[in-house]
Amino acid sequence: MAKIPHRLYLTEDQMPKQWYNLRADMKEKPDPLIHPGTHQPLAEQDLYPIFCQKLAHQELDNDTRYIDIPEPVLDMYKLYRPSPLCRAYNLEKALDTPAKIYYKFEGNNTSGSHKLNSAIAQAYYAKEQGLKGLTTETGAGQWGTALSEACAYFGLDLKVFMVKVSYEQKPFRKAIMQTFDANVTPSPSNTTEAGRAILAHDPTTGGSLGCAISEAVEVATTHEGYRYVLGSVLNQVLLHQSIIGLESKQAMEMLDEYPDIVIGCAGGGSNLGGLISPFMQDKLLGKADPRIIAVEPASCPSLTRGKYVYDFCDTGHVTPLARMYTLGNGFMPAPNHAGGLRYHGMSPILSKLYHDGYMEAVSVKQTDVFDAAVQFAKVETILPAPESSHAIRAAIDEALKCKETGEAKTILFGLTGTGYFDMAAYEAYHNGTMRNHIPTDEELQIGFDTIPPQE
Repeated sequence: MAKIPHRLYLTEDQMPKQWYNLRADMKEKPDPLIHPGTHQPLAEQDLYPIFCQKLAHQELDNDTRYIDIPEPVLDMYKLYRPSPLCRAYNLEKALDTPAKIYYKFEGNNTSGSHKLNSAIAQAYYAKEQGLKGLTTETGAGQWGTALSEACAYFGLDLKVFMVKVSYEQKPFRKAIMQTFDANVTPSPSNTTEAGRAILAHDPTTGGSLGCAISEAVEVATTHEGYRYVLGSVLNQVLLHQSIIGLESKQAMEMLDEYPDIVIGCAGGGSNLGGLISPFMQDKLLGKADPRIIAVEPASCPSLTRGKYVYDFCDTGHVTPLARMYTLGNGFMPAPNHAGGLRYHGMSPILSKLYHDGYMEAVSVKQTDVFDAAVQFAKVETILPAPESSHAIRAAIDEALKCKETGEAKTILFGLTGTGYFDMAAYEAYHNGTMRNHIPTDEELQIGFDTIPPQE
């Protein structure tokens, strides 16, 4: 048998030409989005004031299994895709495990993450519709960076509301977004009614993704020629991110491999949903039965400690209601360093799959995450993003279990991006000032109290 390479790249011609819509193979679909005014399921046209029309269609399309990737999107994908499937030989050796560890590395682009996969698609559809610009929120800044790149490429204006605590922790993310002509505002801000209301309630708040979403949606719906786009959670985003999993499965098939365990970090669900999509398809269709593990921060444990109910996707209550695992739209997470995982809810698709028992979830402490990040960096030479390092933590834990049992399981995890803009976090870890915050039941109840009554 030929030795498996450290890195396997598909060719441009082998790159998937279609996205995969996981909902098409779900026996029970995610519950519909609910209009906040009428309390009825949303129709496609109800989303037109917020989203581009084709994105609104993708959001509500539960049945089309494969959707063609537009040629202009494929052309931009080729600037950084296909991304490599890597065999973590050095990590396996360091752990002295019989497990085979693979990771899909999505950090080979300026955004430093997988976020560009959906940013390009959403910017393309906005340009195709003839819009002037877009608005969005960003946590750690990876999504804002990716969207600024895509908007510059397609000639669109972009207004970004960045969670204030991340804006302060990661000033150079702002500089990159500005390089691509984006306008960046720390959220909550005094520039919107939603922001002013949040600041009036708590002038010292560090903000949240829910706050930033409220501000971005408000600006989109009050400015002619603008629409709002989101980098995670939504069905359309998981659709675009399916290219991660499709490439991963194709590469593993070329190596005559198939994962026993698929692991991804989970905040809103974009990278996890994308990575697992074709493997979850096999599971849904009874072709294979891989374990699928979502890994979330103990400081923002929406799957492991949240409630599966209808909730607003934002703090200001301007978005539709989604049935998802949620900590409550008013939940204010601790300022942990994985800014991309500080969302109060989880993708409705992933929430439904988790609720129905198709995947598992674990929560991990921040210091344990950075233990894994540093160990990985030393042997694999990539400095991982804090978000990605949650998946690394769980992959190492599973590999160590294999060491105990002697099982040679095949593990695949998503390395969503690099940590070069997270040096304040690494510095805090190294100098011993990093703290773990695990919310008490009483603290979580404050967020649960903001969940609207269920009908």
